[in-house]
Amino acid sequence: MAQDSNAENLRAELKSLADMLEEVLNSSTDKSKAELEKLRAKAEDTLKDTRARLTDAGDKLAHQTKQMACQADDYVRENPWAGVGIGAAVGVVLGVLLARR
Repeated sequence: MAQDSNAENLRAELKSLADMLEEVLNSSTDKSKAELEKLRAKAEDTLKDTRARLTDAGDKLAHQTKQMACQADDYVRENPWAGVGIGAAVGVVLGVLLARR
């Protein structure tokens, strides 16, 4: 559930960034130099924020992936025959799917 909220937050940040950049591009001829500098600074701040959040989200995803891999490794070490069975089942399914091509 936390991943869904993180994804929604990232989507909102990216939409905000896109809206800000669109505003800067659309109003570049209508605004004074001071207003353009203010919009540019705001867009840069939004871009920095978005980059930081994307980096954090990537780090969290990498950490979660490593945890899941460790859990899977532990499970297979504790139940080797179950791991062999699961591997065989996945191989059969992939074989059937590839044979249909």
